[in-house]
Amino acid sequence: MSRRTFGLLAASLVVVATTVLVVARPGADAGAADVAAAAAANPAHDAKLIVGPGRVEPVSEEIAVSGEVPGRLRAVRVDEGDRVSKGQVVAEVEPGEYRARLAAARAALAIARAEELRLVNGSRTEERDEARAAAVQADEIAQQAAAERRRRETLFAEGVIAREELERAVRDERVAAARHVEQRQHARVVDASVRGDERARARAAIALAEAQLDEAAVLLEKTLVRSPVDGLVLRRHLRPGESLAVLPVPSPIVTLADVSALRVRVDVDESDIGGLRTGQPAYVTADAFGTRRFPGRVVRVGEMLGRARIRTDDPAERIDHKVLETLIELEPSARLPIGLRVDAFITRIP
Repeated sequence: MSRRTFGLLAASLVVVATTVLVVARPGADAGAADVAAAAAANPAHDAKLIVGPGRVEPVSEEIAVSGEVPGRLRAVRVDEGDRVSKGQVVAEVEPGEYRARLAAARAALAIARAEELRLVNGSRTEERDEARAAAVQADEIAQQAAAERRRRETLFAEGVIAREELERAVRDERVAAARHVEQRQHARVVDASVRGDERARARAAIALAEAQLDEAAVLLEKTLVRSPVDGLVLRRHLRPGESLAVLPVPSPIVTLADVSALRVRVDVDESDIGGLRTGQPAYVTADAFGTRRFPGRVVRVGEMLGRARIRTDDPAERIDHKVLETLIELEPSARLPIGLRVDAFITRIP
């Protein structure tokens, strides 16, 4: 055995002997009692309390506000720390394209209404007169063609003209007769009243144009991004001039929250869930506030176990254990930063 190894062994024996003497010495029991008392004074070791890590959040949770229409941001009217009211405009998208869509929809509606009015009113007096005159003219031409055909038949019978001229006259008569029929039908159409199917189609065209106008107006209104709640601006994500996307995932412009009340989301270990009920008194502490306690009560107990979402700085923390999310609502006097990690203590039900 080397001298170095022998020396280390001797030192270890000295330490062990010293420890035995200290434990066997009178008064050692008093020291152990002090340790037990200190442990009992620590709430984390109190059997009457359920302890778990938590994180402070607003009563509304965090709300990421984005636009509903894509485009370039014209203005962002709020900044971090500003208080906003429900319905207040927090940002504006460039409205030029959507104003043009609205104008086009209005024009399309005007055209559809004019078409229906034209069908209801029918043809103008001048159009009716013109159609009648064309029918009379076609009738005269047909009579003239018939007379010419009869004359040519006589001349052909006398041997004055060739058969080709007679056939041409017969053909001209047929064409004139057909033209006469066509003009008479046109005159009837001009004089006829609107058909039911035509009126139904015109009304449907108006309904479609009105719907498109409403859609264009809604899209234009959506260029004004409004706050959904009364709350506080926690973070601003975009600035004027940046592009706003809505697909596939909307780009948040600002993050808001209703901070009129604060809650703490707590991860309760599965071994402690048997003592959880809504309404239980609780309190939280945070390293930043020393021994100060912020009281509250349990307002919600989760229905399904899951993995822990809140991480602490304890290197020995287990990450594979199951927890039940529990919400504690703090008293109105509590003023804690959103997102602050805290330790939660819930009075256990016997």
